[in-house]
This record gives sequence, structure tokens and C-alpha cells, in this order.
Amino acid sequence: MGVRVRKRNFFGTDGIRGRTNTGAMTPEIAMKVGQAAGKHFLRGAHKHRVVIGKDTRLSGYMVENALVAGFTSVGMDVVQFGPIPTPAVALLTRSMRADLGVMISASHNPYEDNGIKLFGPDGFKLSDEDELAIEALIAAEIDLADSCEIGRARRVEDARGRYIHAVKTSLPEHVRFDGLNIVVDCANGAAYQVAPSAIWELGAKVNSIGVSPNGKNINLKCGSTHVELMQETVVASGADIGIALDGDADRLIVVDEKGQVVDGDQIMALIATRMRNSGELTGDGIVATVMSNLGLERYLESQDLKLHRAKVGDRYVLEMMRNKNINVGGEQSGHMIMLDHATTGDGTIAALQVLAALVEMKKPASEVLHIFDPVPQLLKNVRFSGGTPLEDTNVKAVIADAELQLAGIGRLVIRPSGTEPVIRVMAEGDDAALVHKLVDDICDAVANAA
Repeated sequence: MGVRVRKRNFFGTDGIRGRTNTGAMTPEIAMKVGQAAGKHFLRGAHKHRVVIGKDTRLSGYMVENALVAGFTSVGMDVVQFGPIPTPAVALLTRSMRADLGVMISASHNPYEDNGIKLFGPDGFKLSDEDELAIEALIAAEIDLADSCEIGRARRVEDARGRYIHAVKTSLPEHVRFDGLNIVVDCANGAAYQVAPSAIWELGAKVNSIGVSPNGKNINLKCGSTHVELMQETVVASGADIGIALDGDADRLIVVDEKGQVVDGDQIMALIATRMRNSGELTGDGIVATVMSNLGLERYLESQDLKLHRAKVGDRYVLEMMRNKNINVGGEQSGHMIMLDHATTGDGTIAALQVLAALVEMKKPASEVLHIFDPVPQLLKNVRFSGGTPLEDTNVKAVIADAELQLAGIGRLVIRPSGTEPVIRVMAEGDDAALVHKLVDDICDAVANAA
């Protein structure tokens, strides 16, 4: 008999997320999440505390107030930070000895969406077991605190300063960025104050863009998922490098002085090489996902390092890092996890590592950040209306043939989306024409079977 997997009604791969005022992202559900999560973490006789941060979405006010009502109603005190990056919430959960941390954000999604990410007292995202227990409590009748035990709420005004200090301590005290001209794109999101300040305090000349949030412009034609504005700004201003974060600042994409985009794979290769050379790299390599380029894997092998591949999602990368005692990991999309300094992805800390390499090597970003030649890679999505197209006999045969043709010269990754009826087809290999043909053949087969 197979293991029964319990269906999730609220939590996805990265907390709870959806369009605001619909589905799981209503004030009613947010209050229940606060009550359920608060009740779950009422452990021990001490006065319990939850810390809450958010990005700059219009709906953040609504979700935050609903969560505060939920947490205080079960007896938890609440500390509110206002707009602050996701990794800052994880950091401050630990440093303030909180029982729980909450980030209100839908990351790189448009402003109409929002989400709730939860961190345990250790600053790490919750385990599957904790999330399932909270889901069960959301659906249950929760005992509220006695009138005299209701929690209090307060705001801490210096949270951003605390985070800036922590970010800067990820570098040795002698490292300075004097002479560097840097464009910093904060996606009109959570890092719009902290990221430019941290980099400026280290001596760089900073040209900030995406730092005028109005509640509706987060990730709008800016940030790590829309780098065109940063590319134009870097080239036009003659900057040495461009740094782009996403809405909650746990993701980093870089643009070199020529306006060329540098993805997470190259950034991971640079950071791993620097840390290996300085003796700071733990374990036998780094952790990335099945989507990272084969060129990264080959480069690491040439350096006597391994690439461990996890499922897509930073929580799976982190899980493998902890299991294998590896302190560097991330995703091609820009999530960078450096466990010596943070318990979750932190785009600003990763950016400081890149900038430090630029200072140390005294070379242009285009040279410093071109660590390996990527293998031709193609990803296509195929939408289907129902059924299980990957179980179709013809689809299986086409996939098997593609795997045979790529054996020894490339890779094939096919996976269904966890959030929509889409099959993602990715192939890579030394022969670009073959890669394109195989992806198209598989996509055609899936479309015909759907």
C-alpha cells in the first residue's frame, strides 16, 4: 500500500499565496491563520511573541491587521516591522527570541496577489508537519485566550537598521566598495530602503531605481523578473554593475557593465569558488535544483566540487543543504542561500558577495561573472485542459527517445507545475539544434495527448 499524502488546502511550496480578497487570501482566512499558527506555537509557560514583516503591496495593510487580530486573540504578543525583506524577518525572529516569524508577501508576483510565509523560532521556514498541523487548526474551532491573556501589539522602528547591520557583517570589516558605481533595483518592494543603504554605507556610489513604492507598482516593469530598466540604466550611466532584487528581496539577478544578464547559476559558481579558495565552503560542493545549467555542473566538477540537485523550490534546496552540511545553495532564478549568514534566501547578502569579488579581482563585471559557458538550454510550457498527459503512451515513447538521444551529452527535465495545469519541458545539451527539436517534439506530443 502506498503512503497516503494529505491534500493541502492552503499551503503551497512557499507558504500561502493567492489573489487578495479571493480564495485563501481573504482577511477572514488571514485571521484564522494567525489564530492557528499562534495556537500551534504556544509552547511553554513564557509570554509568546510573533514578529511580522511585509512588502509594499496595497493589501499588506489588510492582511497584517487580520493576522494581528488572530495572533493576539490566542494570547500572542505581536511585533510589527513594516516593509522589510523576507530574510530580515527570518533573522529577527531568531534575534528577538520570537516563537514565530511572518512575512506578508507574494514575492515576485504582481501587486494583486499576496502571501503569508511563516518561520519557526529557529528562523527556518516551517516543516511539512508544522504546516499540516496549522492547516488542521484552521479548519477547527480554536479556543481563544481569556480576556486578561489577550496579546499586545507594538511596532519596532529600528528593524531596518538592525537588518542593515547584519547584512554588512556578512563581509570582513576591511572590505569596502569605494570607487564602484552600482545600480540597485529594488522592484518597488521590501528592500527599497535597506539594500541601497547597506551598499552605500560600504562606500559605493549607488544609483537606486525601483525605490518609489505606491502599493501597486511592486515588480512592475522592474526588479529581478523585469531587468530591462536596469540594463538600460547601467549602460546609460556607465555603471560597473547592476543589482536587481524581487519584491521581498530573497532573489538576486545581476547585470554586468555591458548590460548582459547574469543568472543565479553564474552567481553560485562565483560565490562557491571564492569561498572554496578562502576555506569557507563546507561540504563537497553546492546545492542547486534540477533546472540549473549543465555548464555549472561541469565547471564545479573541474574544481573538484559537486553539484547536488534538489527539486525546484528554495525550501527543497535548503533541506538538502542542511542534510549534507553544505553552506552555499540556490536556484538559477536567483534565490541564493548562504547558511553561514542567513536561514533563507537573501538577495542583498548575495549581492555583497558579488561586489566583494569585483573589488578583490579588480576586473570588469563581465569578466568576473562569466565563470563558465552555459550549455544550450530551452524551457517551454505546455498547458493542458485535463487528464494526465505524461501517462499517455505516445508521450512516454517520445520522452524515452529524447532521453536516449541526449544520453551523455545533455539532460531532460519534465515536470508538471504545482500551481497550474502546465507541463514544463526543459532540455539542454551541446547541440542547440537537437535541444530545440527534442523540446518541440515533446511539447507537441503533450499537446496532442491533452
